[in-house]
Amino acid sequence: MPTLTLLLLTLTLRVRERTRDERGDVPGWVLITVMTAGLVAALWAVAGPQLNQMLRDALQSVRGG
Repeated sequence: MPTLTLLLLTLTLRVRERTRDERGDVPGWVLITVMTAGLVAALWAVAGPQLNQMLRDALQSVRGG
C-alpha cells in the first residue's frame, strides 16, 4: 500500500474512533440533565408553597407592610 493511502486510512479510523467516543457521552449528559430537572421538579412540588410564602413575606417586609 502506498504511504499516502495508509496515512489517510489511519486518519480516517482515528476520526471515527473519536466520533464514537463522543457519541457515547451524549446519553450520559442527557440522563444527568433529565435527572436534575426531575429533582428540581420534585423539590418544587414539595417545597413550592413554602417558597412562595417566604417570597411573599420577604416582599411584604421590604414594602413595609
